[in-house]
Parts: sequence; C-alpha cells; structure tokens
Amino acid sequence: MTAPNRNVLWANALVDELVAADVDAVVASPGSRSTPLTVAAAGHDELRVFSQLDERSAAYFALGRARRTGRVTPLICTSGTAAANYHPAVMEASNARVPLLALTADRPPELRDSGANQTADQEKLYGDAVRYYKDLPEPAAEDRALRSLRTTVARAVAAAEGADQGPVHLNVPFAKPLEPTPVPGDVPDDLPEAAERGCDGPYVDVTPGAPEPGDDDLRALGTDLADADRGLIVAGPADPPGIDPESVTALAHATGFPVLADPLSGLRYGGHSRVAPVIGEYDAYLSADLAGDDGVGSEWADPDAVLRLGASPTSKRLRKYLAETGADQYQVDPAGRWREAEFAATDLVVAEPSRLCARLSRLVAGGSGDPDWRSQWEAADRAAEAVHAREGDAESISGDETESGFHEGDALRAVAGALPDPATLFVSNSMPVRDLDRFVGPTTANVTALGNRGVSGIDGIVSSALGAGAGTTDDLTLVLGDLALYHDANGLLAIDRCDVDATVVVLNNDGGGIFHQLPIEAFEPPFTESFKTPHGLEFEPLSELHGLEYARIDARPESVADRGEDPAERAAAVADDVAAAVSRAHEAAGSHLIEVETDAESSHRTRERLAAAVERVVHGGGSDE
Repeated sequence: MTAPNRNVLWANALVDELVAADVDAVVASPGSRSTPLTVAAAGHDELRVFSQLDERSAAYFALGRARRTGRVTPLICTSGTAAANYHPAVMEASNARVPLLALTADRPPELRDSGANQTADQEKLYGDAVRYYKDLPEPAAEDRALRSLRTTVARAVAAAEGADQGPVHLNVPFAKPLEPTPVPGDVPDDLPEAAERGCDGPYVDVTPGAPEPGDDDLRALGTDLADADRGLIVAGPADPPGIDPESVTALAHATGFPVLADPLSGLRYGGHSRVAPVIGEYDAYLSADLAGDDGVGSEWADPDAVLRLGASPTSKRLRKYLAETGADQYQVDPAGRWREAEFAATDLVVAEPSRLCARLSRLVAGGSGDPDWRSQWEAADRAAEAVHAREGDAESISGDETESGFHEGDALRAVAGALPDPATLFVSNSMPVRDLDRFVGPTTANVTALGNRGVSGIDGIVSSALGAGAGTTDDLTLVLGDLALYHDANGLLAIDRCDVDATVVVLNNDGGGIFHQLPIEAFEPPFTESFKTPHGLEFEPLSELHGLEYARIDARPESVADRGEDPAERAAAVADDVAAAVSRAHEAAGSHLIEVETDAESSHRTRERLAAAVERVVHGGGSDE
C-alpha cells in the first residue's frame, strides 16, 4: 500500500533501514515535529519504543543501553531545545566510545533564520563530538532520494558501531502535514519497489573490520613482551562491547604478566579470575613515589614493559605510578587515538584489543616473566584486602572509638558482596567509582560493572543505569551519591515507563563529599557553601513518587556509637545492614531505593587511615597517624 504522504514514506524508509541494520529499539520523546518518525517506529513490529518524557534522560538511557549491549539504540526528538538536551550524553558517548544515533526532527529549511517558533540552528549541533553528521534533505517521493536516504541510514549505524565507535547525528527536517494524513498525488504509484519498501535485508550491507598490526609488527611487539622480565597488562575502562577475558587470560599465562584490571574493564570480575593473575586493589598501595630508586619503593622494582588496553584507568595513583616507571608502554587502541594523559606511553598500537591479545598469546608462549614479580603483586593485593576487610589489628586500622569506623567504601564492598550472580552494577562518578576501584577487589562472580567515565559527569547517571538494565536480563543495581540522584531524579520515571527493575543505593552524605579530597577543604569559607553544598534533602518522598520500596540505614558516627566496642565492630554491623538490604531488594519483586546516610568527612578520614595501614603492611613504611 502506498504511503498517505511523503513524510510517512520517508520516515518508514528510515525506520525500515534501522531495523535492517539490526536495531531492535529506539528511545522517543514526545513532540510535534518528530511525529512522522515516532509513528513509523511505533508501527514497526520488530522495534521496541522506549518512551521518555525528558530528552536529557532519554539520551542517557539510550547511552546506557548501548553501553550494556554494544549496539546502538537510536534517539528520536522534536526540534529546538529538545535536541540540545541530547548534548551531554553525546559528549559522554564520544569520549567513552559508546554508539549513539541522534535523530533530531527539524523545521523545513525555509523557516531557518526566520524567527519561526521553536526553530533553532541544528546543523552540526554537536560539533566535532559526532563521528558522522548529515542534514537530510526534505522528504521526497523520488527513487534516487529514497535510495540516498536508505544508504545514509546504513552508513550512520555503521559509523556509530565502527572501530572508532561513538555518536552520530542525522538532522531530519519535515514540513507539514506531520501526521499520516492522506495527501492526494504526494506519493506516486510507480515508485520502484526497492526505493519504497527496501530490500530483503539492509539496502546497503556494511561489513565491519578490526584493525590489527601486520605480521612483522606483531612479531616485533611479541619479542619485546617475551624479553620482559617484569611486565604488566593494564586494562582501563573498556569500550562496548568489552574486552574478551579469555584472550587476556591467555596472554597473561603466556607472558607471566599480572593483569591490573580497572573495575570497569570487564576483567576484574568473573570466572576467569580463578585462573588469571587479576590484580584489583592496586589503588591502595601504588604511588608515583614507588617508581624508581627513590622513596619507599626502592625494593619494588619497576616494570620494563606495560601493555595498556582500554581507556585511561580510573585510578590516579596507577596513572602516576606508570608515568614514573620509565617502562616501555604500548597503548592499544582500535581507532588509533591517544588515550593516555600522562604522555608516558612509548608506542601506539592500532589494533582491536581482544584479537591482539589472542594473537600475541600464541606468539609469546613460554615468555620469561619473573615469577617473583607476579607474586609480589598478588601478595600486595592480599594484604590490601586484609586491611580493607579489617582483618588483624582492627583498632590500629580503624581509628579511635569516637569514629563510626564505617566509610562509603565499606558500602561498595557490602553491595558487591550481596549481588546476585549474574548482575549488572552501575556506579556513579565522584566517590562511588573510586571506592569501587580501591575497595572491591577481584571476585569470581559474574558482575558487569559499568559507569560513565567518558567525561565523568554526575548528570544522567540514573538514566544511564536504567538504560543498561533495559539491555539485559541481569539484576540491576545502581550505586550513586545524593547529588547525582538529585541531578537525574526524573530519570526514575523510566522504571515504570520502560519496565525496568532496579535496586538503587544512594550514599547520602549531604553534599559533594569528593571535595574533602581536595585542598579546598582547608579553606572555610567558601568550602561548605560553595563546594560541599549541603542540601538537607530527604529521599524517601522520591521513592513514594516513583513507587519504590524504601529502606534507610543511618551510618553516621553519632548514630552507630552503640553498635560495638571498637570502630571495626561498628563498621561490620553497618555493612551487614547494607548487604541485608540489598539482598532483600533482589529477592523481592519491583524496584527499591536504599538510602545510606553517611558523613563525608568521617568517611574521608577513615579512608586516610586505611591508606596508611595498607602502606605500612605492603611496603613496611607509613603510619596510621
């Protein structure tokens, strides 16, 4: 049946090609100018439409789903400020290499620069953040125009999911009528079948390729790694769809190198950690002073080769340590981009990480890695874990009896320990991801840990997590701070509208707790009012608004004074409460909000004492003072 007008014809062709490119869902926000696209998407049997009222939340939802699945979830919005609200997520997708496709409806070209209502300049709206941009022509019921449209859609999806994956933008102008209103003569009856209805499959098949070095270059790299006595494999946050643990495990065995795995690398958690030398608590005992012949690290030899996978590690201490070692560092990147801000890498290897590791493992089998080097890292990790678990002399580790002993890192440990298997764990920026990095070491549990580390903002965290939950059948847990929850509280609407269950754990320390880690803490004023910014908000009404089961745990020092004779006992009691609440939430139906009230300054002081204890145990230096 011929479409009732050219806008319907155009939108149907565009959506058909999305589905032909294996797109299975879109995220649409209400608006008039995007009506043809929304109607086309809603009418397609093979496409799920997630309806999001707020475009900023919609964009982060699509980003989270793409991060979890590795496949693009296109966005549909109307013209004007709606498209501008995609911009933060576009920035995150660009830096974090997450596939994103923004379909922004627009007014017809003659209305631009005319003062027409709800009309803005949407051409190249996201600048250089997108991998591909095109301002589509106005809909036309013509063979060549429709073939061009279908080709463009195939190119856009391929660009979003290519070797240098990231956001793409198609600006789609429509003149009225926007609804499927019949317009006699608008669509001719003799349009070629392929133009109007497409082909059996994609109009253009895109065959992706994975970059890799040639044989000579691969052998040279393999020789360098095989000759290294003390090597490291450092895995930062992974690009979707992730790095294959088996290929990295094979390389670790072939070389004898330990794997320093970021919590967002996809390598710290999982069954492979039973057999792979995965190191995860390095943030607790590494520092720039450890490198070289000076300082406390004179007995800790420098690595002589480092293979770096993924984005820049979350741990600043790891980054600074690597920068001071003077080792040959091979930065692996499939797009050939630079992702090492200390500028200490000596080589840029343009290759897909999983395939490279698999090839290298066959090439360097029987490498000469020093077993004492690997044992040193494993022993340090065990020692740090013992301190974080308050094993040994609890009083000297945890501080004086006036402290709660509990800190926000304990909350991350409790949450991680109570997760079902498998599980998706989404962590916010600021302190949650840092606490996950330092305090939650490798486990064999099948946990997929995710976060927005591209531009590392606290906006859109709720929506990103719920989008990730929409892309998997795993149980979803989100851990975030109070400011991040406040920033994206409207994102919780997706729990009901998009049918996503989640356990949300908010660490409420009444403001920006991370600023206690910065020198500005010593300057009062303006520290409290302009940086920490206490707000006094309570989050139980938020759970009532969105129909979430609510639980509250007060971990502030004045509230847990009677929960044990020493701080370690009190910390354990509170951690047990957090773990029990998370377990109950996952065993029950529906979604849950667990509010853990903490004291930011007390948490920071406890982190400092634990860091001193790790320093003493691992390196034989430092102090608990």
